[in-house]
Amino acid sequence: MHCLTLLSLLRPVGPVIVGISLGFTLSLLSVTWVEDPCDPEGLGHAGLVTGGGGLELGDGDARALDGNAKGARRPSSISISSMDTEEDFEPRIVPYKPGTQPQSQAKKVFRAKYISTELGIRERLFVGVLTSRSTVDTLGVAMNRTISHHLDTVVFFTGMRNRKVPHGMFVVAHGDDRLIWNMFQTIKYVLEHYAGEYDWFYFIQDDAYLEADRIKALVGHLSVSLELYMGRPEEFVGGERQRRYCNGGFGYLLSRPLLLRLQPFLETCRNDILSSGPDEWLGRCVVDSTGVNCVDRHEDLRYLHFELGQNSDPSKEESEHFENAISVHPVSDPEQMYRLHRHFTEIELQRTYKEIEKLQAEIRNVSEEAVDGNRSTHWPVGVNPPFEPKTRFEVLRWDYFTEELIYTCLDESPKCELRGIDKMDINDVIETAMGELNKKYKPVLYLKKQQLINGYRRFDPTRGMEYTLDLQVEVVNQKGRSRSITKRVHLVRPLSRIEIIPMPYVTEATRVHVILPMTVHDREYVGQFLDVYATQFFETSENAVLTFLFIYDPFEAQQVNQHDIFSEVKGKITSCERKYPTVKIPWISVKTEAPSQIKILDIISKKHPVDTLFFIAHVNTNVNSEFLNRCRMNSINNWQVFFPIHFQDYNPEVAYHNQEPPVSPTLSKDAGYFDRNVFDEACFYNSDYMAARSRMAADVQENEDLLETLDVYDMFVKYSGLHVFRAVEPALHQKYRHQTCDPRLSEDIYHRCIQSNLERLGSRSQLAVLLFDQEQGNST
Repeated sequence: MHCLTLLSLLRPVGPVIVGISLGFTLSLLSVTWVEDPCDPEGLGHAGLVTGGGGLELGDGDARALDGNAKGARRPSSISISSMDTEEDFEPRIVPYKPGTQPQSQAKKVFRAKYISTELGIRERLFVGVLTSRSTVDTLGVAMNRTISHHLDTVVFFTGMRNRKVPHGMFVVAHGDDRLIWNMFQTIKYVLEHYAGEYDWFYFIQDDAYLEADRIKALVGHLSVSLELYMGRPEEFVGGERQRRYCNGGFGYLLSRPLLLRLQPFLETCRNDILSSGPDEWLGRCVVDSTGVNCVDRHEDLRYLHFELGQNSDPSKEESEHFENAISVHPVSDPEQMYRLHRHFTEIELQRTYKEIEKLQAEIRNVSEEAVDGNRSTHWPVGVNPPFEPKTRFEVLRWDYFTEELIYTCLDESPKCELRGIDKMDINDVIETAMGELNKKYKPVLYLKKQQLINGYRRFDPTRGMEYTLDLQVEVVNQKGRSRSITKRVHLVRPLSRIEIIPMPYVTEATRVHVILPMTVHDREYVGQFLDVYATQFFETSENAVLTFLFIYDPFEAQQVNQHDIFSEVKGKITSCERKYPTVKIPWISVKTEAPSQIKILDIISKKHPVDTLFFIAHVNTNVNSEFLNRCRMNSINNWQVFFPIHFQDYNPEVAYHNQEPPVSPTLSKDAGYFDRNVFDEACFYNSDYMAARSRMAADVQENEDLLETLDVYDMFVKYSGLHVFRAVEPALHQKYRHQTCDPRLSEDIYHRCIQSNLERLGSRSQLAVLLFDQEQGNST
């Protein structure tokens, strides 16, 4: 019964099952069975074999391309060598044993100091000036003064060496006056020293005037990949057409790729080419070796030059070709060079003014389309808008002045005489205001200043110095009638272009030698200094060395064996060394009647290497690692010395009258001030000190008092020629202490010490409150 029921159910799907089974059977019968070998050598045959400049197939690849070959492998198959395919693969860990395999030493990676060096970025233009021993002091100096401040690198090349090189010039002497030999040596020198640093090389004689900004603009539009030889084309002697060289008097431009192509042929050119002039010799070498001729035009760029006639006056030259020239030749004397420079500077100045007026007009036109219309433009047009204070503490202060007095003085007096640079500034502003007024009202009216009634000025850090003047002027019309009126004018002296000054590379890894001078008055403050110094530097292993400098007077030095005034201090140093076994604190003893900074540092300098970085500290100053890093960064060998201005605490009895002083005073106007009268702390290199001290030696022989009348700051200012960087330093914090002023030092140093003692008592408001309380107490 059940079987009949099952058959009745399968009867409808039976043909389907039979059809699927038959199809599967036929598909298996149609497959060609191919043996898949496990050839252990197969791995060696697979791959590409290079030969004869192309790619060839190996034997294994040839078999793979043959579809009927027995060794053909399907893409899905897996090749296993030297292993039984029926067993499961188990990974095996091979332990590492030192010495079993050759160790390859890790190659040290060189990292450049600057990103531009690592990326291969070069400077744009190198300028070489061809001069001679007879003209380097005249035309050479004149050319250097007119172009050196516009260009990055200017090198002068000459033949025989001169006894004295002019100041501020880099002169390379080849030792021979032969012109062609000098040209060969110049190109060779440039290739050896500057080929990897610059993209374009410009050469010109010193009897030509060069408009430096225009040659910079020209190379700024040229591709660095060009092989270009640009200047004033001249035909070779003999009239060879289609072959031209660049005249050396008007200058010529060579690209770096062209110079590199020329380099292998220089020696051959020197031996085989005979020419009448160095520029022609170089031109033949360039043309013969590279096939590049001199051109004065590349695409839309032209090398413009002008030939100056004899006894010609540059101010009377009005041709467009002259006004747009890059170089002018020949120049007979330095005076003519300076006249040309003045003329071209005036041309560029007038073009700049016209460009400013054009931009201002465009700003006005665009502002009309704004929502606020012309009100959206700020005065003056194109200058940053005025500073907007966010709080009342940020409001900029206006200073009131007249033609004789100013009512904002450095010593905070109510008024003082207007003199020096301030008087020059006010006179210039008044003169400019009258000139602009006459320019506005001429020829209808003529205005003449009678007096300045009121004057106001303030410095806006976003735009510059602003002035408001109330001028009483006499107005004269065309009929000669006059009238006196008062006119208010507003002026702005905008901030000029900000220039980034390149600084030498410095590092924060330099060891700092902290020198702590001590007199008998400083003994009681040593314990606190050592505690702070040990926490900041000894416990953190800072790269700094502390050295004590004990200053004895003659009487104290005689009693040192019986009673050493610094014995307690030396005991604290010993205990500190025991607490920190890796630390050694040396000390130096000095005997002197007048503790002059220079006399003391002479001894310190002799006991340290030339490359030592000094920090002259003070026993009352708290020093931390943050300041030492700035000491390293701001002290640059043979470039800059650093004199920080520490923050000086006020007298707590005055600053916190009838109040409890805070445990750690903050940097605020009520807690203290930056003491600009003190120059005790300083950071400098020993080599810079020795160089300035040697320049000072001649004056010391004539006046020995200089060692006591000058401090280290004055010495660096007058005798070093380095940048003297003076800046406030919040990381240097000095607690209040009445300083003992030594009358044996110079009057200026003694006066600064007295002034510092007076100012560190407290602020004016704090002293006023104290006096008021005393008067109130006396009155009662």
